[in-house]
Amino acid sequence: MSVWADIEAAIKSRILMMDGAMGTMLQLQKLSESDYRGQRFTHWSVPLKGNNDLLSITKPDAVAKVHDAFLAAGADIIGTNSFNGTSISQDDYRMSDFAPEIARCSARIARTCADKWTTGTPHKPRAVLGAIGPLNKTLSISPRVEDPGYRSVTFDEVRDAYTEQIRAMIDIIDGLLIETVFDTLNCKAAILAARNIFNETGYQKPILISGTITDRSGRTLSGQTAEAFWISIAHAEPFAVGLNCALGAREMRPFISDLSKVADTHILAYPNAGLPNAFGEYDETPGDMQAELGRWAKAGLVNILGGCCGSTPDHIRAIAEAVADVQPRCWNIRPPTLRLSGLEPFQIAA
Repeated sequence: MSVWADIEAAIKSRILMMDGAMGTMLQLQKLSESDYRGQRFTHWSVPLKGNNDLLSITKPDAVAKVHDAFLAAGADIIGTNSFNGTSISQDDYRMSDFAPEIARCSARIARTCADKWTTGTPHKPRAVLGAIGPLNKTLSISPRVEDPGYRSVTFDEVRDAYTEQIRAMIDIIDGLLIETVFDTLNCKAAILAARNIFNETGYQKPILISGTITDRSGRTLSGQTAEAFWISIAHAEPFAVGLNCALGAREMRPFISDLSKVADTHILAYPNAGLPNAFGEYDETPGDMQAELGRWAKAGLVNILGGCCGSTPDHIRAIAEAVADVQPRCWNIRPPTLRLSGLEPFQIAA
């Protein structure tokens, strides 16, 4: 935990930088189906191209190359290449049995890269977060329009999938990042899985949680506002809470501002490099993100910044330059009172 102790010390005096988009950077490497298969899965029965997490087993150098690029750009914190490293998500490729191995290999690659950079720049420790994605199945929303009560997965199944993933990484990583949360009930299953693993193993690692506001309505896919989302997961006592994906920085700002007003913990944000264009690409330049997120920082909204879809090392470098001399957000502990949430927050007046 010495690395994380250094991170906790650093965040008191400066805004920390996360990495950018793993998927974007892997796509830029123009990897082929054979790269994804490697020698081990040459005869796999379904196509594997697009299963980026599998590259941690079959082409680890490609993953390490991405980590190194973001660390060189100034990232203090990197996430493992395990966003879909669960049995539920890997079932799309009929690779559920390999999910724990994928998660563990992802953690080892990130650890090796972070430690190398920490050794080279001991004044700037580099931490590793185990990336825990939202799954391709939800607990709050039915996949069948004609049957709103139907669920294709149970809470216990989701919890168990996350438990398996976290167990595979827990002794290697510095903390957990439950990210791109569009269904808060899935997130709660991940939180429970983390707590269970902490109790099982004796490790007590920080948890960071990042939700996703799906559009300018200001709500997650399961319908919650940013403040309602925070109330729903505040019991986890996360080291940081924030938002990522779906929106560019300009569109995300009002919702980060909402979180910044109510969350008595650190705020993290890693928006997309703008909204996708007609070709599914992201048009915001490093300079665009630098200017917008620099304004966020000067307004006292954030403690940790990074980038999501479309963001490259150049984006991270530019953002880091913009916030290098800006003080991180401070917050006051809110007075205790009853706070509840469904789709909207509800609070008894203090």
